[in-house]
Amino acid sequence: MTLLFLGIVAFIAGVMNAMAGGGSFLMFPALVFTGMPSIIANASSTVGLHSGGFASTWAYRKNFRNFEGVPLIALLGVCLAGGTTGALLLLTTSQRAFDIVIPWLLLAASLVFAFGPKIAPVLAQRVHIGPRIFLLLQFIVSIYGGYFGGAVGIVSMALWSLLGHNDIHEMNAAKALVVVTMNTAAVVCFIIADKVSWPETIVMILGAITGGYIGARVARRIPGKYLRWMVIAISFGVTTAFFVRLSG
Repeated sequence: MTLLFLGIVAFIAGVMNAMAGGGSFLMFPALVFTGMPSIIANASSTVGLHSGGFASTWAYRKNFRNFEGVPLIALLGVCLAGGTTGALLLLTTSQRAFDIVIPWLLLAASLVFAFGPKIAPVLAQRVHIGPRIFLLLQFIVSIYGGYFGGAVGIVSMALWSLLGHNDIHEMNAAKALVVVTMNTAAVVCFIIADKVSWPETIVMILGAITGGYIGARVARRIPGKYLRWMVIAISFGVTTAFFVRLSG
């Protein structure tokens, strides 16, 4: 029953990641609340949802747009380097320290995604972010992605919204590509370090592939504002649950 439950959650998470991001807001806590240690749960969630990202990337291939002034190879290289750095950082973090930092990482991601589009016009008038600064910020986001993975797609889209990109469907296409890239490095590190629980992960892979492809196909027909509100509600709900867990 646990594997069936995780397969269903992985399918829903794959759909969410394809539509607007935030699938890890479901997958990671589902693993933790089944009794899996948080570092193993984070690694297993990253590996399990990674395959769904490939399916979403393929489904979104016609929606992808390059960022102005930023070569694709440079963007992907930065994501790969950042993902590797973050994954290695996680492997040196103690279980207790990671449990303490989780709620704060979730809260930060939720706030950035919720309010990023509102402050983007203000920043655009006062701050000019060139290609080099953009790549530096993406590298930092990729470190976060490799370290935790939770809502890294949301954080990436929040960064892009600060740069004036507000078409959620085009951002979804770019998000699918960069998240797959940064997570590829993390997946390799987690597998080598033997931090993946494979019975649950294999079930998650199957669910995430199906959900990722179906979600990407359906997302293009749904107004972006509804996708945003759905992810915001889920992200703050899960963040609250982890703060309650920490205080308990």
